[in-house]
Amino acid sequence: MENITKRPGTKKRISYDEAFAVNGKTPPQAVELEEAVLGALMLDQNALTNTIEIIKPEYFYKPEHEIIFKAIVSLFEKTQPVDILTVVEALRSTGKLEAAGGAYYVSQLTSRVASAAHIEYHARILSQKYIQRELIRVSTETLTDSYDETTDVIELLDKTEQRLMDITENNFRRDYSDMNSLVKIAYDEIEKSQENESGVSGIPTGFTELDRMTAGFQRGTLIILAARPAMGKTAFALSIARNMAVEFDKPIAFFSLEMTGVELTMRLISSESEIPADKFKKGGLEEWQKQQLYQKSERLSTAPIYIDDTPQLTIFELRAKCRRLKQRYGIEMVFIDYLQLMHGGGDGKNGNREQEISTISRQLKALSKELNIPILALSQLSRAVETRGGDKKPQLSDLRESGAIEQDADIVMFIYRPEYYKIETDDKGSTEGKADIILAKHRSGGTGDVRLRFIAKYARFENDTFYSDETTTTALGPSTSFDAVTLDSKMNTDEDIPY
Repeated sequence: MENITKRPGTKKRISYDEAFAVNGKTPPQAVELEEAVLGALMLDQNALTNTIEIIKPEYFYKPEHEIIFKAIVSLFEKTQPVDILTVVEALRSTGKLEAAGGAYYVSQLTSRVASAAHIEYHARILSQKYIQRELIRVSTETLTDSYDETTDVIELLDKTEQRLMDITENNFRRDYSDMNSLVKIAYDEIEKSQENESGVSGIPTGFTELDRMTAGFQRGTLIILAARPAMGKTAFALSIARNMAVEFDKPIAFFSLEMTGVELTMRLISSESEIPADKFKKGGLEEWQKQQLYQKSERLSTAPIYIDDTPQLTIFELRAKCRRLKQRYGIEMVFIDYLQLMHGGGDGKNGNREQEISTISRQLKALSKELNIPILALSQLSRAVETRGGDKKPQLSDLRESGAIEQDADIVMFIYRPEYYKIETDDKGSTEGKADIILAKHRSGGTGDVRLRFIAKYARFENDTFYSDETTTTALGPSTSFDAVTLDSKMNTDEDIPY
């Protein structure tokens, strides 16, 4: 009955017969209901319309029933009438009539049901039986793999989680919403935004002009932050994460695939205390610096920031971790540093890297909608920026490895520091210690540039009070130092990333 396939990076898929042979029990099934459902579909023209999103061919336990249902769906898709005669003829024309039990068996199905009044209820029972069979099959696969001494435990956990996710995704789809309910929800959000004097309806970043342009990061959105080497991608992401957690008490999760959790924390402490991070390693802190360090960074210890530094993280692991963090801590935003270091799952031998990144970006977008939170992912830019003449401002076409990133993202931002390219002044004045956040794509609003201060010494970004039209306080406190350091990073190279 079942189409047995082999996934990349997995062993042969266990069939139902194999699964239940191990358990020694009869598979969960409802053959009589299957007959009733098929009979109802051939009796009532509207029955299939009401159940098309509920029933799938594989839900039928009996192979003959799966064949008959596929014939019914084929007729429906061709807008042809569905009854005993048309179904029998469709099966005969495809040479599957005998495999379906013959014309007499098909005709007898309509006698198993008086009406199609309860077909939706019956269809949902079939789906439940199928899910039960799938869970048993997956459990058997996991059991078999667990006894294999050559199986990598971490890989097994990933595969098992993927198998369970597949069952969930394929069988539990969100139903439609009518306009009446959607309009009410929209009205509620409009009312809330009107009550908000700041004009920020989403999660604020702490950067005044950026929040003004985006109204904060909206729930269910995917944000891509990209830049060339030494522009401060991680620093900017950390600045936003810090502002959200410390200033606005928003629980956030930060997934670092490159730096350790301690290294990120060191950066945050340096930024908060205004003490260069290199002094933490070299030693020699003066007493006043120690006091300043503990006093200014005290708020960090209680901030709702959750850092995960798992290397070579797969999209399936990320999804599971985010779900747990959402359930346990109520996280309101996720940061990923960075996109190109993630795996799509599997062994990576089938398909190219561009396809894998496309899959990851689609999954991130889906995850943001599922958890109803914004997700910000850092991304690399190609070398095309460096080879281009002029001011070398990044463009959407510079996104590395996949055009799907641009397509899936609701917001695409670039970090651009003119002084890095020896541009001392521009239309906004001096470029010393300044960075432009280029809002290149904004699905729900306009685009434009936001000028910020970048203090490389502390690896942090601040509001540029000198450029802003309003008088604002800095996001991370005042500073007068603009010394620059360059930090080595795998993200700052164009070398192929080993996996």
